Amino acid sequence: MSELTTLESLLEMGFERNRAEKAVANTGNQGIEQAMDWLMEHENDPDIDEPFVPPVGNVLGGEVDSQSSTEQPTLADTAEETAGGDYENDEDSKQPMTEEEKREQVKRLEELMRVKQAERRERERAEEVEREKQRRRQGQELQQIRQKLQDDDMKKLAEQRRREKMEDKLARQRVKEKIARDREERAQKFGGGGTPSTAATSQLAQPSPSSPTSQGPPPTKKEYDESRIQVRMLDGSTITTVFKAQEPLAAVRVYVQMNGNTPEGQDFTLLSPYPRHVYTELDMEKPLKELGLVPSAVLVVTKK
Repeated sequence: MSELTTLESLLEMGFERNRAEKAVANTGNQGIEQAMDWLMEHENDPDIDEPFVPPVGNVLGGEVDSQSSTEQPTLADTAEETAGGDYENDEDSKQPMTEEEKREQVKRLEELMRVKQAERRERERAEEVEREKQRRRQGQELQQIRQKLQDDDMKKLAEQRRREKMEDKLARQRVKEKIARDREERAQKFGGGGTPSTAATSQLAQPSPSSPTSQGPPPTKKEYDESRIQVRMLDGSTITTVFKAQEPLAAVRVYVQMNGNTPEGQDFTLLSPYPRHVYTELDMEKPLKELGLVPSAVLVVTKK
């Protein structure tokens, strides 16, 4: 009983001749397992079904028979029993396989191919799992990079807002300091100018030598150096504070701008309800004492 050649085995298993010949040629006719491995690896090649042209002098699927080219035995050779016996044994060893033996061998080869295909599927599945793991790792790394960039942007934005708030706070502080300086300058300016008028008033209060003496000294007028001002806002609410008597009315206006609830940019003026008197821009430079707002007064905010 002789075994099927690799090419015959592949043909018996149902492979196309072109594919089988290429598998045998590319594996060097090393056996059925190598040929099947080659077929499974190259089954998607675009030229797998093109006819195979073997090199000159190469016959695929054949077995080398050292005695195939030997001539038929001569009469002298047939006379020798030993030679004749060897010839018969050689012929017996080359008897073709029966159909049952062929089916058995094909069955074994098909089982081998199923095992190879199962191994290939398992290998491809493992490779697919590894690719999926790699894809997920890359996705996680990309997400981490995006999160880091987003965190950096948020930090930069928070730092920018903090700087803006600090700059705004410093700007407001500078404005308050300037208002305070202006208030002090005005107080010094009008406070110094009001001294002569006070002296003149005190001189007028004294009786002249030529005037007749009255019965006893005149009552002494109390001098106030502070004024308690209550300001009624546009919405009816009130704010109250104390000013120096020599501070100008403009100081009251600045206080209302900083502490009142007047809309930003709203222009307003002040007036006294009893007796009604609307204060002008010229009055803003006059001390509270000169305007008769000492020791206390009520002012009303009105729109211009």
